[in-house]
Amino acid sequence: MKLCPKCTASPLPFVMIVVIAGVIGFMTWLILGLSDWSTWPRLGIAAAGTAAVAATLWHYVISCMRRHCRHRQHFGGVTTPS
Repeated sequence: MKLCPKCTASPLPFVMIVVIAGVIGFMTWLILGLSDWSTWPRLGIAAAGTAAVAATLWHYVISCMRRHCRHRQHFGGVTTPS
């Protein structure tokens, strides 16, 4: 993960990943509470959903930060325009 130090200075995108994934996991937990399943399968499915959402958002944020960096860093042999 090659990111410019100026682009990773703000923790806000990563905090938003945790918040959005947490809300999705909590909503999954609540919705699965309407089923007849016991606690452990519901917990496993909610944790898997939270992890999947977090991983997807992490990939999206990192790729967008790489694509829109304007600090003239070299990423993969390509210089981004300023």
